[in-house]
Parts: sequence; C-alpha cells; structure tokens
Amino acid sequence: MAEVAERAALGERRSSAALFGLVFTAGIGAMATEISASRLLAPYYGSSTAVWANIIGLVLASLSLGYWLGGRLADRRPSRRLLGALVLTAAVGIAATPFVARPFLDLVVGGVDGASAGVVVGSFFGSLVLFAPTVTLLGMVTPFAIRLGIEDVSTAGSTAGRIFALSTAGSLLGTFLPALVTIPLLGTQRTLIGAAVLIAAGASLLLGPRWVAAAGALAALLAIPPGTVKAVPGLIFEEESPYQYIQVVERDGVRFLYMNEGIAKHSIWRPDTVLTGGEWDMFLAVPPLVGRPVRRIAILGNAGGTTARAFGVFYPEAQIDGVELDPEVTAVGRRFFGLGDNPRLRVFTADARPFLRSTRARYDLIFVDAYRQPYVPFYLATREFFRLAREHLRPGGAIALNVATVPGDVRLAQGISGTLAAEFPQVVTWQALRFNQLVIGLSAPTRTAVLARRLARAPDRLSALAGLLGRQMRPAARSSTPWTDDRAPVEWITDRMIVKYAAENGGLDEHLLPTAP
Repeated sequence: MAEVAERAALGERRSSAALFGLVFTAGIGAMATEISASRLLAPYYGSSTAVWANIIGLVLASLSLGYWLGGRLADRRPSRRLLGALVLTAAVGIAATPFVARPFLDLVVGGVDGASAGVVVGSFFGSLVLFAPTVTLLGMVTPFAIRLGIEDVSTAGSTAGRIFALSTAGSLLGTFLPALVTIPLLGTQRTLIGAAVLIAAGASLLLGPRWVAAAGALAALLAIPPGTVKAVPGLIFEEESPYQYIQVVERDGVRFLYMNEGIAKHSIWRPDTVLTGGEWDMFLAVPPLVGRPVRRIAILGNAGGTTARAFGVFYPEAQIDGVELDPEVTAVGRRFFGLGDNPRLRVFTADARPFLRSTRARYDLIFVDAYRQPYVPFYLATREFFRLAREHLRPGGAIALNVATVPGDVRLAQGISGTLAAEFPQVVTWQALRFNQLVIGLSAPTRTAVLARRLARAPDRLSALAGLLGRQMRPAARSSTPWTDDRAPVEWITDRMIVKYAAENGGLDEHLLPTAP
C-alpha cells in the first residue's frame, strides 16, 4: 500500500510539474508574440505610438478574452488533454505567423493605404488577424491550469498564486529574451519558431510523450532561412537591428536608406554629387548665418551620413560630430552611403540628448534631425533640450531643426519654433519644401539685412540655396505655452497632422514624413 501511495504521489507531482511547466512556457509565448509583432509590422506601418497602442491593446484584449473563455471551458471540461491540445494549436499558429505575415500584410497594405488612416487601421487589422487568435489561446491557459491544479479548496489560494507567478515569470522571460537576445542574434522568424517549439514541448507534457514529435516538427522550421522581409524593387540590403528594420534600395544608380515603414528616405547617395535636391540640402545653407568660418558641427541624427558627406565638400574645414543611436545604421552608412568620405567626421553611437548632456564640446552649429518615424522625439522639442543645446554653442552659434509640415498645417513647426524662441533670442523659419520646414535658432540676435549679407557669402554652388533662405525666412514668435519635458504633445499633433493629410489626399505618400541626414 505504501508503495502504491508513493507512486500515486510521484504521479501527482509529475502531473503538477507538467501543468506548471505549461503555464511557464505559455507566458513566454504570449510576450514573445507581442514583441515579435512589432518587428513584423514595422516594415509596413513603422513603430509609432499608434502601432504600439494597437499591438498592446489587442494583446491585452486577447488575453482577457482568453481568460474568460478558458475559465468557462475549464469548468465544463476540466481535461488536461484538452488544455494540451489548445496550447499545441497556439504553438502551430505562432510558428506559422512569420510565414503568412508577409503576404497578408502586403494584401492589407494594398487595401488600406487608400483609407484615411492607413497606419492606424492597417496595423489594427494586421494585429487582429495575425496575433489575436494565438494570444487568446495562450490566455486560456492560466484559468484552465488553476481549475486543474486545485485539488483542495483549502490550498486554492497558494495554487492560484503559484500559477500566476509562473505565468508572469514566463512573460518576463518572453519579454526580455527576444528583445535583447534572440531577435538581434537570430531574427524575428526564428524567435517566433523557437517560442512555438517551447510551447509545443510544454503541451506535450500533458498530451503524452508521443506528442514531443510535434515540437520536433516545429523545430525543423528553424532550418528554413528567412527570406526578404519586405520585397521592394531595387532592394540590395536589408537587416533587422535591435532598434529597427533597415533597407537599402538602389534605383538608377541612386541609393536610398529606408527604416521601418519604408515611407521616408533617411539617407540618399548619388555617385556623382553630394547634392540631393531634397531635405538634406537645407542644412548646407545655414553655416553662413553665423558670420564666421564654421569649425565644429554636431549632427544629432546622423543616419547614413548624407549631410555630413556634403559638408565634407562645401565646408571641408569643419569638424563634425555625427550622433547616431543605431550602430547598424552607421555600418550601413559606411558600406552604402559614403559615410567615410568625410575624414573630419566622427560618429558617436548614442542617443542625441544624453550625448549632448555628457559632452564638453561646444559647437558653431547643432543640427537636429533625429526622427523615429513619424515622430520627433518629444525630448528633442522642449525648453530643457533647447537650453542644453544653447549651452553647447559657441558665442554666435546656431541650432537648426528639420520639422515636418503638411500644406495648410504647420502646428508642429509652430510648437517647436515657439518653444525654441523661449530659449533663443532670435528664431527664424524657412519652408524649404512642402513637407519640411527648417527652424533656426540664433544665439546672438542679428538684423535681417546682416543675415542676408552673410548668406551672400555662401559657396558658389550653394548661392541659389542660400538666396532662397535669405528671401523666404520668417521670424518666429515665442510661444505663450512653450513645450517642456513634462508636456510636449508631439505625438498628438503629429498623429492629427498625418490623419488629416491622409484623409484629404487619399492616403500617405513618401513625401509626407521628414527624413534624417
């Protein structure tokens, strides 16, 4: 009898361990799916707050639905095999996601981009179809496991607490491991397949040893090499960095750097000239405004180095500190965009504001073009940042920012220029292009006639550009409510700007969003 009781107790412990293991792996899978969802959607819709809101909101809604369905089903059919089958189904769905995502998102993009808010609507339906079903299945695990794990009401609290703790621990691992390790090293496809294998292995503990073969079959998918994430004509390079999805496209001998949603061009390279005819050229007209030779420049948001390369030609005496957050973008710049063509350029891998706060350097010019499309980072548009920038300017120095506008809507530019005017004695704006306004803050107030004479001394090939700046620049007034680190509604204004423009023009186009140098 004692031996039988011991075997029964051992069986119960193994059964409990299998149940707890399933809860842990399901927690890993739910969060790994959420983190990977952003990577799958980014090439199509970017990684804006609207996209993240859709992902997080739908994941939470799916988990809530799963909790409710799981609890009801567990009361009706408290079967370990049923729970194992549900989880195995989720594992198969997760493993299939990276293979069906591309054709599905291509279809959604084609059908939704003509709507008034393609990014918002498209990312919502993409998340709903690709991720909500599997997350709902995984959400069913916790209440189901609590129902199966409670054998004595007197220990119900400790059993439920243990299950919630294991689920949360798995969720933590599923959050940090993909974001910090597997996605950078292995990619999104293999991260999702690996999560599916873990979940299937957990399900096999309830279904029986023969079901381990299902986990093995999913593991075989790891051998499939990832294909092109988002095929476009002229694609010559693509990569997923820890920060974003990167593409290099070449058309007619001209190279373009795209990141995430692939709408905005972040850098451009032409084999025969450093002039682009685009937003990057705006900054080349600024140096004469300081009224002396420019010796040191900071570019906050260096990207592939388009602007720095041009400065090497037109202002070769200037030393440039190019600040770029993503080292993979810098590597792409060196390989495809001539980033190394300017020997006086030093690249720093850092976020813009922490870099400026930590350096002791003082600059003649600070250029700010550090976008995480489609948003200006709010902390680069506040009084505190502009005060920091002014402290790092030499006497008479200037700061210049590329700010997005749309025809008839310059609220973002007005907010930034008005805030800049709260810290700089003179601010002027230049609507250089339909969708790009250059906002310039001068640390020493100077009469317009003097600025015009200084611009007349621009390099010969830039004289027409400098002349446009001189004729078209307008003074900016100080805002009565300048933006601060506590309140800077950059995202809110940008979202309204994009939605309004898309609604009035039938969708987004590649000229809407600002680019980085």
